[in-house]
Amino acid sequence: MGVIRAGRDEDAAAFIDLIAGCWAEYPGCVMDVDGENPELRALASHFETRGGALWVAEQAGRVVGMVATKPEEGATWEVCRMYVAASARGTGLADALVRRVETHARDGGAERLILWSDTRFDRAHRFYERQGFVRQGGIRPLFDLSNSIEFGYAKPLAGLVIERLDTASCSAAIRGLAAILQDCVADGASVSFLPPLARDAAEAFYRRAVTDIAAGRRVLLAAWLDGALVGSVMLDLAMPQNQTHRADVQKMLVSPKARRRGVARAMLAAIEAEALAAGRSLLVLDTRKGDPSEALYAGAGWLRCGEIPLFCRDADGGLSATVLFYKSIAEDGSANP
Repeated sequence: MGVIRAGRDEDAAAFIDLIAGCWAEYPGCVMDVDGENPELRALASHFETRGGALWVAEQAGRVVGMVATKPEEGATWEVCRMYVAASARGTGLADALVRRVETHARDGGAERLILWSDTRFDRAHRFYERQGFVRQGGIRPLFDLSNSIEFGYAKPLAGLVIERLDTASCSAAIRGLAAILQDCVADGASVSFLPPLARDAAEAFYRRAVTDIAAGRRVLLAAWLDGALVGSVMLDLAMPQNQTHRADVQKMLVSPKARRRGVARAMLAAIEAEALAAGRSLLVLDTRKGDPSEALYAGAGWLRCGEIPLFCRDADGGLSATVLFYKSIAEDGSANP
């Protein structure tokens, strides 16, 4: 993988060669160092004067990777100048560089990371999405020689954070959400699928969700724990004309690696708040009888209103009952008495 060390101003020629090589992989990307990127001549000083830091990765004395970070407003830090040479990709180097940034930023008080990536850099987008970043905000044109237009990406970095995903952020999160769904199904969760759940099928489920989000038929919340995407929950708003006061809570999922840390309870409270904001006063959900989620819902004030036997098929071919829960939510935030 190589050695990661602090970047220095005298690495300028290596930085320029690395970035030029990465840009050359995409049509239309033009490098004019002195005209548009003069900071590359003294990049370590550039980030140091802004309170940030710069790292390089070397293999056999050759610079094959780089990344930097700097503080922005509040507790937000930006990831900058993330590049890895083609010869060093797939070695874990890029992951190590991102971990270095996250550790440094978190130690500096960061609660959120942002970055900007050229819309042409599709491989980079897939990498950032695997790291838990999602598209956020609009796009920004740079009006440079390359006619660059950039996507904005972001992710919470510290603690447990739950956010609502729009169509762009949900699209960016599909791989991560699908992986959580696969892990939960493999762990025995009864969420409409049987193991082994193929990745394509899991991703297709969330692509359909993107369509529903765009149409206003669905709300999707995602949970991050210390920078990792670990859970999600949905609110189905597409009710019949005589039931527009209610919504269904669906697909409450927490990665098996992140359970017993308050993620599910926090997501449940957040989705109830979303329902209230959408003007809904009655929530309904179901869960397989005997699953740990039964205790979760009961402890959160949901009322058990019955069960349906032989409702869902288990991985071993047997049939299990499902338990029905409901919760009334008043405008003042109170729930079932």
